[in-house]
Amino acid sequence: MSEPDAGPRLSDRQRLSWLRLIRTPNVGPASFRDLINRFGSAEAALSMLPELMISGGAKKIVRIPSIAETEAELETARRAGARFVGIGEADYPPLMKSMDHPPPLLAVRGNSAVFRLPAVAIVGARNASLAGIKMARMLAADLGRDGYGIVSGLARGIDTAAHHGSLATGTIGVLAGGLDLPYPPENAGLCDEIAECGGAIISEMPFGWQPRAQDFPRRNRLVAGAALGLVVVEAAQRSGSLISARLAGEMGRLVFAVPGSPLDPRAAGANGLLKDGATLVTEAADITSAIAPLVGAWAPRTSPLEEPPDFSATPPPREDDRDRVVEALGPTPVAVDEIIRHTGLHPAQVFMVLLELDLAGRLERHAGGNVSLI
Repeated sequence: MSEPDAGPRLSDRQRLSWLRLIRTPNVGPASFRDLINRFGSAEAALSMLPELMISGGAKKIVRIPSIAETEAELETARRAGARFVGIGEADYPPLMKSMDHPPPLLAVRGNSAVFRLPAVAIVGARNASLAGIKMARMLAADLGRDGYGIVSGLARGIDTAAHHGSLATGTIGVLAGGLDLPYPPENAGLCDEIAECGGAIISEMPFGWQPRAQDFPRRNRLVAGAALGLVVVEAAQRSGSLISARLAGEMGRLVFAVPGSPLDPRAAGANGLLKDGATLVTEAADITSAIAPLVGAWAPRTSPLEEPPDFSATPPPREDDRDRVVEALGPTPVAVDEIIRHTGLHPAQVFMVLLELDLAGRLERHAGGNVSLI
């Protein structure tokens, strides 16, 4: 696999500002995009953050990472053989651009040419059976020979088997923590193999970040978003693999499941998915026949590198405008369009108030673009 053709590139100064912005507490992928679109650049947005947080009702202004701290992370990445790739750049995973709120920056180690392969995610139980491990490895190897990349989360069991099965053909490992802290630690060698064999390891988390429980659903979201479809090989009734399957379905990805014995609790989740309409899988052809028509059909959404919308003619929200938006919100998620209709405010004003609330740590974003107050 050769590297992707050159396209738009962030300058060193832009990359530094993007990293400072996304590493600022309360700035997530959605607020990052809104900030870039509103102010035109990460550098301009950084200078506005304190004012926006105060307008959103923040009790204290969060600390923005310094230039020196951000340069140190860039240097750490360089020493680790990794780099930060922005969403508008040619070597950013193209399927991720069709997610809701894709990460603006990804740490990448390995060959980004693997992102150009149509991808299938394979996930499943950490305490997998020998049959499940054999099935995951076989599916990954067969899909790889058919020209598909394999995405998984580098967990024990099914994930590890899927990566091993596709080492020779192209695999993408997604970490819940920093690239320098693979989890589980025994898969550090597998990470090296993936990067050396033409695959890639990716993470949206900072270097030095030890993964916490709440970071694994974020990892699962990226696994689902990087692929055209997701296959569950073995999964208990309550498991991270079922979270991945739900996220894949919400993104419009295809969901597949390998049936298992009703007597094995490790098969309960996959069997439940089949009852709910997932496509049954006993061989790779079951997957490729469903996914082949989708290859090349995903159109990425606009990226923050493109021209932002012009809101300059819209007056900024006033205090009573902010009150109307806050009154319309509550703990139950609602669509932004409903808030716009209810308040009668210009969409740009509503988006600005929501951005202020987000930066102040008072807003929660949900699937489908819905929002609620924390």
